[in-house]
Amino acid sequence: MVKIAPSILSADFADLGTEINNVVKAGADLIHLDIMDGAFVPNITFGASIIKALPRHPGVEFDAHLMINQPENNLQSFLDAKVDRLAIHVESTIHLHRVLQQIRNAGVKPAVALNPSTPLSSVEWILEDVDMVVIMSVNPGFGGQSFIESMLSKVEQLKGMIVKKGLSTEIEVDGGVYPGNIRSLIDAGMDIAVAGSAVFNQPDYKQAIQDLKQA
Repeated sequence: MVKIAPSILSADFADLGTEINNVVKAGADLIHLDIMDGAFVPNITFGASIIKALPRHPGVEFDAHLMINQPENNLQSFLDAKVDRLAIHVESTIHLHRVLQQIRNAGVKPAVALNPSTPLSSVEWILEDVDMVVIMSVNPGFGGQSFIESMLSKVEQLKGMIVKKGLSTEIEVDGGVYPGNIRSLIDAGMDIAVAGSAVFNQPDYKQAIQDLKQA
C-alpha cells in the first residue's frame, strides 16, 4: 500500500508538536519536513533546531526535503538532527554524488529531488546511490498548489528506469496529491505520497489519510 507523508508545511506552526502527534495517530507513515532557504525557493521555513525539537514516534520516519542552495554547507546540522531520510535537489549542488555519499555514510537514507522542468537524465547515473527519488509535481516553494499533470508520465518513466536497473529505489511524489489523482500515481509507480493541504487542511486527519490510502 502507498505510504502517506503529511507535510508539516501545511500544519499549524504554532503547535507543530501536537500536529505531528495527531497525524501519526491518524495513520501517517512518514513526516515530511520542507526546509526552505529563501534563495533556492522564495519562502523560508525552518531549520535543524526546529527538527530537533519535534516529537518522534517509533516506526514513523522523518523525511527531510532540503530546498536550499549548496546543501553541503549546512548538511551536518541536518544529519545531527537525526532525520531518517534526507533529500537534496539535483539543481542545488554541483557535488551531487559527494553529498549523497556523505548522507549515506552518516546512516541516513539519501534521496534526490527534481523540479518539474528537470529531466530524469539528471539522476540516471546516481540512481544506485539513493534510496528514494522525489518527483516535484508542483514548483517548489509554496503549499496548496495544483498538480502538474505532465508529472504523471515522468513518474512512469522513472519507474521504468528503476526496474530496468533492477533497483528497489522508492518514488515519492510531492505536490498536489489528493484522492482524485492518487490512484493514477500509484499505477504509474509512486510509493510515497507527500500530502500537505490534503491532510492538514481537512477537519478529520484520520479520515483524510484513509481517503488517500483507499482511493
